Amino acid sequence: MELDVAHELVVPLRKPQAGLLFGKGKLEELAAVFENEEIGLVIIDGPVTPIQQRNLEKKWGVKILDRTGLILEIFGDRAATREGVLQVDLAALSYQKTRLVRSWTHLERQRGGLSFVGGAGESQLESDRRAIDDAIVRLKRQLSKVVKTRTLHRAARKKVPYPIVALVGYTNAGKSTIFNHITGASVVAKDMLFATLDPTMRAVKLPSGRDIILSDTVGFISDLPTELVAAFRATLEEVLDADLILHVRDIAHPETEEQARDVLDILEKLGIDETTQQLIVNVWNKIDAVDADKREALMAVAKRSDTIVTASALTGAGISNLMDAIEQNLLEPTVTEKIKLAFSEGKRRAWLFDHNVVDTEEQIDIGFEVTVTWTAKLAAQFQKV
Repeated sequence: MELDVAHELVVPLRKPQAGLLFGKGKLEELAAVFENEEIGLVIIDGPVTPIQQRNLEKKWGVKILDRTGLILEIFGDRAATREGVLQVDLAALSYQKTRLVRSWTHLERQRGGLSFVGGAGESQLESDRRAIDDAIVRLKRQLSKVVKTRTLHRAARKKVPYPIVALVGYTNAGKSTIFNHITGASVVAKDMLFATLDPTMRAVKLPSGRDIILSDTVGFISDLPTELVAAFRATLEEVLDADLILHVRDIAHPETEEQARDVLDILEKLGIDETTQQLIVNVWNKIDAVDADKREALMAVAKRSDTIVTASALTGAGISNLMDAIEQNLLEPTVTEKIKLAFSEGKRRAWLFDHNVVDTEEQIDIGFEVTVTWTAKLAAQFQKV
């Protein structure tokens, strides 16, 4: 979506007007600006009711987009996979349904019957709403199939002892650039909103040799519209299943604290609340863009914490520390014990070696005595072999 920004301004609103949002004087002032600048599209960073949108478009002779409408336009432009497209379409239809207002002549009731005495039939409004409802049902049905496939993929991954690490953060915080640094992938990483819409997953080997799955997700924003939280829940389900969450913050942004709170609020809406806060590691990205004194103070804070890492996705500085932090936070308690295996249990013996849990092995009368060091999860998996 390519747009040329001709004019921008902040309009203080003491009390929004029910019908036209702005007062009479401001309406005339803005109308003059739009006419002089030959503006055809006005974007209002906030909620605009259907009635207000219709009245403003009629008053100014321009197209109006509110915050939700703009986000949907951007999402529609960026969605690449079938799941992403379906989610955008579903959110757009949910939004359009709220835009149907009993205000245009084409929404008046159609005459029923075969003559002028026929009774009032279904209104165009009701017809449009029914058509949208039908389309929403169809999209939800298609999306449920995609979600089912994703669920099967997740179930398959759970059989492999690879922990999942999910990247989350405010849009444009640098998640995709960090993802590319760690994985060597080429996920779109641009200075734009929602450059990454569809989840991307890659296998990564940690310094210890342990394998993990790293997942990049859509960037969050403040006041995320309800339609989008619901529609993109499937995309963010990877976060719910993650063993560790990396919260990437643009630490150089003047509103970094507000952005961090917005991200945590959305995670809470997804079901990640205070009981799972220990799963989150904060990545203070763009540390190179902070002035020297503040940078030194931030790095000192990070050194005293096990859950904060400073980094620069642009230069790659701090990425090795981030890998160490991932390793440290994924450590599980281990126990060392001895297991006796019969000669006939070759499959179980091979499983132990494949999972690198064998410390020593001695041959005994019935087979082998193996000393293993493993986690409770691996021990439970071994019982099923």
